[in-house]
Amino acid sequence: MRWSVLLAGLLGAIGVGIGAYAAHGLAASLQEQGLPAEEIERRLQQCDVAVRYHMTHVLAILVLGLCGPMGGWCRSAAIVAFLIGLALFSGGLYSLVFLGQAGHWAIVPTGGACFIVGWLLTAGLAWQASRTHLPTEG
Repeated sequence: MRWSVLLAGLLGAIGVGIGAYAAHGLAASLQEQGLPAEEIERRLQQCDVAVRYHMTHVLAILVLGLCGPMGGWCRSAAIVAFLIGLALFSGGLYSLVFLGQAGHWAIVPTGGACFIVGWLLTAGLAWQASRTHLPTEG
């Protein structure tokens, strides 16, 4: 699944870039906007959570992409669930941090639910692998 490894590399680079900006320039940028200290701290914490989940799930996508031929549809579905989770969960938090708005209130929790589905599908790979490697009777 070369496409998932490519996406993991690109998304990983984006995550590192956002994390670096959050560590070295975000607070000053938010101060320039005239935000109160409590709001700046809240947004910095939200960015930390977004980057942490972003990078964790990029690694999951990378591992799934490197799994070889195992998994079939279950692996592809897990990768897609993680990608949707990244867009909704981390993307929603990034929107709150950088724009001060998240769009619809359910975007971040829906992304979290996609992460859960992705992990359940990943766990399903073990079940799927055990079923495909069982000896046949006969």
